[in-house]
Amino acid sequence: MQNCAYDPETGLPLNREYLERGLPPYLQTSIKRMCDSWFIEDSGQKDYHWDIAWCELNADINAAETEQEISSEQAWYLREKYLRMKRNDEM
Repeated sequence: MQNCAYDPETGLPLNREYLERGLPPYLQTSIKRMCDSWFIEDSGQKDYHWDIAWCELNADINAAETEQEISSEQAWYLREKYLRMKRNDEM
């Protein structure tokens, strides 16, 4: 069994990658496109399709959350990880 650290307050694993399990195929495809685009941008090159990948993934996350295919917790995890958004808890 793998040694895993847990949050003492919530009891949830500190490694939140479990939130990426069971995602709809269309969301997995959008994530892949965004990762490919970030790879280009992070290497110092210009990806002229970055904005398309970003908007597509954002829309797919919103759709999956609205249709209850993913939880709000999953949606925010994906936004923070792949869209590099920061959550404003004061909403």
